[in-house]
Amino acid sequence: MNPLDFDRLRLRAAELFVGGEIHPDDPEYAPAISRISSESAVLWETMDRSEGRTAAWPDLAPVSSASNFNNSYRQLYRLATAWATPAPSSTAATRSPTRSWTRSPCSTTAATTRTPRRSTTGTGGRSAPSALLKTYVLLYDRIPAERLADYLAAVGRWCPDADMRVVNPNIHETGANRADKAVIVALHGILARDEDKLRRARDDLSGTVDEGRHSLFQYVTEGDGFYRDGSLIQHDDVPYAAAYGTTLLSSTSMAVSLLAGSAGEVVDEDVPVLYDAVEASFAPFMEDGLFMDCVYGRGVSRPLQRDFHNGTGFVTAATLLAVGAPAAYRDRWNALVKGWVQRSHETLPFAAEAGIPGISRVKAILADDAVEPAPRAVSTHVFADMDRAVARREGWSWALSMSSNRVAAYEMGNWENLRGWYLGDGMTYLYLPGDPVHYSDEFWPTADPYRLPGTTVDTREREVTADEEGMVKLLPENAVAGGAVLDDMHAAAAMDLVADGSTLRAKKSWFTLHDAVVALGAGVTAADGRTVETTVEHRNLGEDGDAILSVNGDEQPAEPGWSADLDDARWIHLDGVGGYVFPQGATGLRGLRETREGAWNDIEQGPTTGGGDTTVHTRRYATLWFDHGASPTGATYAYILVPGADAAATATLAGGDRIKILANTPTVQAVEDTDAGITAAHFWEAGDAGGLTCDAPATVLVRQGEDTAVVAVADPGRSTGTAVIELPFAASEVLEGDGFELEPGDRPRLTVDLADTGGQTLTATLGY
Repeated sequence: MNPLDFDRLRLRAAELFVGGEIHPDDPEYAPAISRISSESAVLWETMDRSEGRTAAWPDLAPVSSASNFNNSYRQLYRLATAWATPAPSSTAATRSPTRSWTRSPCSTTAATTRTPRRSTTGTGGRSAPSALLKTYVLLYDRIPAERLADYLAAVGRWCPDADMRVVNPNIHETGANRADKAVIVALHGILARDEDKLRRARDDLSGTVDEGRHSLFQYVTEGDGFYRDGSLIQHDDVPYAAAYGTTLLSSTSMAVSLLAGSAGEVVDEDVPVLYDAVEASFAPFMEDGLFMDCVYGRGVSRPLQRDFHNGTGFVTAATLLAVGAPAAYRDRWNALVKGWVQRSHETLPFAAEAGIPGISRVKAILADDAVEPAPRAVSTHVFADMDRAVARREGWSWALSMSSNRVAAYEMGNWENLRGWYLGDGMTYLYLPGDPVHYSDEFWPTADPYRLPGTTVDTREREVTADEEGMVKLLPENAVAGGAVLDDMHAAAAMDLVADGSTLRAKKSWFTLHDAVVALGAGVTAADGRTVETTVEHRNLGEDGDAILSVNGDEQPAEPGWSADLDDARWIHLDGVGGYVFPQGATGLRGLRETREGAWNDIEQGPTTGGGDTTVHTRRYATLWFDHGASPTGATYAYILVPGADAAATATLAGGDRIKILANTPTVQAVEDTDAGITAAHFWEAGDAGGLTCDAPATVLVRQGEDTAVVAVADPGRSTGTAVIELPFAASEVLEGDGFELEPGDRPRLTVDLADTGGQTLTATLGY
């Protein structure tokens, strides 16, 4: 490689980090420039520049502490970014770093990097090396050669490659961790003018050093990575499209861009796996300007990185990947980005949180008249490999978090997510365009962790353990969690609840229709002498919210403190949210309006993710729940959520028979939507409902049309080999669908082979 090529690569890296040439007076850049300037001014003023200092910043001493060590380098990179950003408001200090700026603080911190030790690695040898190398990319001409060589040698000890974790050689890096370290190795190669390092970064992206087992361009069947159904797992069993997922996308995109045109250019034929993930693994969870929290793991407790930050991060990463992607991908992504950004412009403007590189790319997309904005998605997804379901409609979106012996119910660690015990116990999320900040508006520190919507909970008092025991995860005992989807619109999902530390058991199912979600519970049983509750709604109404709540058309008091027994409720309406219908009665239903308070520090005390925020927030909540009593035996519940519906529409649904509960027992749970011709059921064991029978555990949906019928089947418990389904209408042949055999007749029998399907949906089209 010509030596000048390394200079070109370094300049490209600098442009990717700070955004290249911009017009600093453009108001779109003002928020980003303001953040950079204000942060750097504080950092410059508080930096210890004395000769005898032992830390770059007094509040980050000693630097032998992992968090202090990593944060010192992060803050140095922030100063370097401020210096490299063309901003009229930049101070002389941050615009013109002196030799002592670039040398002494780094030397002070780098003294701890000589020998790899667990105590100062923090995030597996990624955080500090990444910040250090990015800083030196921006300040390259001001770094003495001997100092650069010294620092690169230290980085080489911490991060010799993207495969092995130095402090634990038995760990092979995967997912976002591997992508982050590939960027470090690529930057090392660029700064050291080392072609072997560039090739090593390329090979580690593809996992060639370990026979592709940890390639970022492959589908996996277990552990970390992308799954064919769109699932994305990190930390072995945690759904993590947000945070780790967007980091994976961003870092892999960065690495591919850095290596383009060099000795390490990525030519892996499986790179389309990464391209396809943008629409399969990420886009379903993008709610215009925000990214859904149901795939955020312990990150929901981070005050400095909320759903709208993750939305901005994903758009920034997707537009970076689009720069080098094939035109067909790029065109689709640009249309998605334009739609998301335009629809969220008033409430969650992209430029308010994005960095300069992302703003530059999005501005170009918005200004391109050839790019037609994609409309809001109308679709339904069941992600069998991460126990998640998402329904998207024009006026609302709904998400479901389940768990099993394959997918963690929660993750606590690094002093984060200290009260996340029930996040994977069937929590449901409702997103409304008219209420986009519901979860980011202090929901997580103020919400009742025992009353998350959709969950059935033993009300025992829980203890926080993550702050004392490090990383804590729960893989529950149940095998059933998942479901089937039909026509990319209707779905049935089920979870066999086996509660943690309790005798509580319950059969829980959810059915998504075109305008509603039906939730059923059966066999709710416990023997611990404590009350068991199922939460229907726990809605954050804001700081002073007084949304009208009416029961059977009767308006209830709006002041906090209202509570009531609602056993006679047929339907309830909450203004601005939607309706709730109780087709099997509302025995045990309770209502409450309350003001709740909490601080982020109650749930998150991580040293690098915002811990220590003790500001107390207050928010008003409207809560509906079923009180099943102490030690219930075989209790049930049923309710229909009608998102965005007004009171009249809710009353109409409650007074009609369009949506029918066909069965709600520990054997089968089933519903029928007569308008859509849909019958949907989860069979916990052999049973029948509404004339539909199945001889084995399975999820089944049937839609009868004029000329054909469509049947969707899945085995979310992954225990059924062959299932025989008897249909309540005549059919003569299978027109389309592998794995199905039909015995025709007035009551045809459809045999489906579910062995080795991994919980995925199989679909057949039948002729009459």
